[in-house]
Amino acid sequence: MEGHEIVGFVAGFGTTFAAAPDLLAILKRRSSQGMNPTMAGIMGSFQIMWVYYGILIDSMPVVVWNIIAVVINFLMVGVFFYFARIGKN
Repeated sequence: MEGHEIVGFVAGFGTTFAAAPDLLAILKRRSSQGMNPTMAGIMGSFQIMWVYYGILIDSMPVVVWNIIAVVINFLMVGVFFYFARIGKN
């Protein structure tokens, strides 16, 4: 693995899992209070474009990291609405 590939791997890992601590905190406290799902939704939407870009340039790391990031961000949105709905009942 060359130097630029290592940098790309580390950068992809970092940006992909940046939202994971917030997701885990929401799940732990079982509340979406204080969370705005808009950013996660926007990030997930644009990461879909990164997946497409990765396909265009034939870069499997770009595709894989961004698919994982899309899942994390849309889980954030889903968890937000799940706990928001439960909180109203």
